[in-house]
Amino acid sequence: MSQDLEQAFVKQLRENQNIIHKICRLYTNGEDAHKDLFQEITIQLWKAYPKFRGESKFSTWAYRVALNTAITLYRKSTRMVQTSSTDVSNYFIRQEDYNYEEEEQIKLMYQAVHQLNDIEKALVFMYLEDKDYEEISQTLGITEVNARVKMNRIKTKLKKILNP
Repeated sequence: MSQDLEQAFVKQLRENQNIIHKICRLYTNGEDAHKDLFQEITIQLWKAYPKFRGESKFSTWAYRVALNTAITLYRKSTRMVQTSSTDVSNYFIRQEDYNYEEEEQIKLMYQAVHQLNDIEKALVFMYLEDKDYEEISQTLGITEVNARVKMNRIKTKLKKILNP
């Protein structure tokens, strides 16, 4: 892989790694599982990067790869992440520390979101990231109308979970 492609990937990943952290937070319980999933998503992004054509924003593409990786691993291992044995030591990207104490105030929300199905989690995540319904629909492969309807149903579901 060319040096330019590698540098472009590292730059994009650094700028968008919070996306990956948030997806890891949604699909894991605990710091070790979070780190394992972060690593696996990074590996999958790296493997797929040569095929990234730039037809969408890098962040949209990264969402899709990260969500697909998280959902696939979540379903396969029932919350126990298996990691790939690909050697990425030459392409090390420093992972920023993720402070769980900082997010204590949203712990209840995450617990409620954990009760949602995979698509609902992804939709909530993107909605909370202020993505418009067009980008949400493109990333999840559903129509804009379907994304809006699902989001309204999810809001109702979350209200019932948080205020029984």
